[in-house]
Amino acid sequence: MGSPHQLHNSVLILIGDYVEDYEVMVPFHAFQAYGLKVDVVCPGKKSGEKCITAVHDFRGHQTYFESRGHNFILTATFDELDFDSYDALVIPGGRSPEYLSLNESVLSLVKKFAYSNKPIGALCHGQLILVAADVLKEKKCTAYPAVKPAVVAAGGHWIDPDSIAACIVDGNLVTGAGWPGLPEFMRLLTKALGATFLCADKRVLVLCGDFMEDYEVMVPFQALQALGYTVDGICPGKKAGDICPTAVHDFEGAETYSEKPGHNFTLTATFDEVNVDVYDALVIPGGRAPEYLALDEKVLEIVKKFAESKKPIASICHGQQILAAAGILKGKKCTAYPAVKPQLIISGAQWLEPEPISKSFIDGNLITAAAWPALSEFVSQLITLLGTKVTF
Repeated sequence: MGSPHQLHNSVLILIGDYVEDYEVMVPFHAFQAYGLKVDVVCPGKKSGEKCITAVHDFRGHQTYFESRGHNFILTATFDELDFDSYDALVIPGGRSPEYLSLNESVLSLVKKFAYSNKPIGALCHGQLILVAADVLKEKKCTAYPAVKPAVVAAGGHWIDPDSIAACIVDGNLVTGAGWPGLPEFMRLLTKALGATFLCADKRVLVLCGDFMEDYEVMVPFQALQALGYTVDGICPGKKAGDICPTAVHDFEGAETYSEKPGHNFTLTATFDEVNVDVYDALVIPGGRAPEYLALDEKVLEIVKKFAESKKPIASICHGQQILAAAGILKGKKCTAYPAVKPQLIISGAQWLEPEPISKSFIDGNLITAAAWPALSEFVSQLITLLGTKVTF
C-alpha cells in the first residue's frame, strides 16, 4: 500500500453539484483554521466556478429532506491537480457521489490516495465513490444507512452506525454516517495527519436565534468541537433540545444577499439556566436573528458580561447589531456586513472596510467579520485568542 510520503499539510476535497452543504463547507473552513491548505475540486469544472450544494436534514420523514443550499466556489481545477501535493482526500456526501462514482478520472484519483496509504475521509453517501473505486475490500466502514448494500457488495466490513453522528476508523480510512458527526470525523482525519491540539480544554457559548445564517453557526460550532472544546448553543425562550431554523444567505447577482431555508440547528443548553461565567468566549452568528435578539435585555446582559470580563467575543455579519445594542463598541475597530455600517458608526465604533469579504479583524478581545467567506480566519483568530495551538 505505498510508502510514507512527505507532508505538505494540504487536503483535497472532492465534490460535485448537490454535495451536502455542511459536509463540504465545515471541513473546508475548519481545516484552514487549523493551519492546513485546502483545495476543493469538481470534475469538468475549473477554479472559480461553482457547485450547487444541497441542505439535507431530518424533518420526520422516512428519509432526509432536501432543499437548495449555498453556492460553493471551487478553489482548484480538477484537470490540473498535482496528486503529490496533497496529504489527504475528503469525499463529502449528498447526491453528488452517485454521479461522481461513474467518472473514471475520479476513481483513478481515489485509487491513488488508497494505494499511497494517504488518509481518505468519506462521509454519508461519499462511500459510493469508494465502492466504485473498489478500495473497500475487508475495510471496516460506515455510511448513511441506505449505502449499506453497496458497501457490503463491494466487500466492505459494514459497521451499523449507532447514530447519524457515528464515525469509524480502519487504518487511514475514516468514514462517517452524516454531517452531525463532522466534529469527530474532522478530529480523526487531523489525527491521521499527525495533528496535536494544545490548550483545547475551552468552553464557548454560541448565541443563537431563529434564522441565523446556517454556515455562521455550524462552522464555528463544529470546528471548535473537533478541537475538543465544549460548545453550547442557546436561544432566548428555548431549551436544550429545541431547534432554531437557519437561513442560507448567499450572493447570487442581486443587489443584496438571497435567502433560502437552511438546516435546523439543535440547541444544547437552556437559555434561562446558562451560567455565562463558566465560558471562555462568546460567538454571535449573523443572519436575521440578531435584529430581534438585539431587543432582548437578557441577551444584552450576556454580551456585556463577556465584554466586562475581557473574554473573547467573536461576531460575524449582522451579529454586530447585538454588540451595538449592548453599547460595547465605542472606540472599537470592527467590521460587519456592509449594510450594518451606519449602526456601528452611530454606536461609536471605528469602521473597517471588509475588503476582501473573507477578511476578519481583531481589536483586543473582539473579533469581527463581514460574512461567512471569512469563517476560516474568524475561527483561527478565536482559537488563537484562547491559547489553542494546532501542530502537524
